[in-house]
Amino acid sequence: MDTRTGTSNVAYMGLCLALSLILGYVESLIPFNFGIPGVKLGLANLCVVILLYICGWREALTVDLLRVILSGFLFGNLSMIIYSLAGAILSFVCMTLVHKTGRFSPIGVSLTGGVTHNMGQLTVAVLVLGTTRIVYYVPALIISGALTGALLGFISSLVLPVLNRFDPTKLV
Repeated sequence: MDTRTGTSNVAYMGLCLALSLILGYVESLIPFNFGIPGVKLGLANLCVVILLYICGWREALTVDLLRVILSGFLFGNLSMIIYSLAGAILSFVCMTLVHKTGRFSPIGVSLTGGVTHNMGQLTVAVLVLGTTRIVYYVPALIISGALTGALLGFISSLVLPVLNRFDPTKLV
């Protein structure tokens, strides 16, 4: 966690929550279909990765959970919230652990999140459907999670230096 003030963290959290909701909505409008249920870009996770680096895990977790719940109520349903929460919680825990090692760039952290998010959702699907027959999706979900996670991590690695140079106290 860096030395930003509590006010700066709250401002970043608010901006990231709003941006993640917008990105989630925009993503729902993009015709992105590989024929595999649950595969998507995960644009809203950009904000979570960025907050993890800029503010810390508590702030990133808060925005991640609020985003899932608000997106579910605004654009989805209870089922969507359950699947999304499972993926978000598992991916967040794994991203935080990988980030804390200090050995991985935002690309590695986000890649971890992309893969584990899909595994969390698949686990819920197995429990809800009461069958393990759907585990044949695992290779496709790992590949798609790795690709989209790496892409979002790359974008995060480009954005983070810019945000770290920005000093919100100099706006006045």
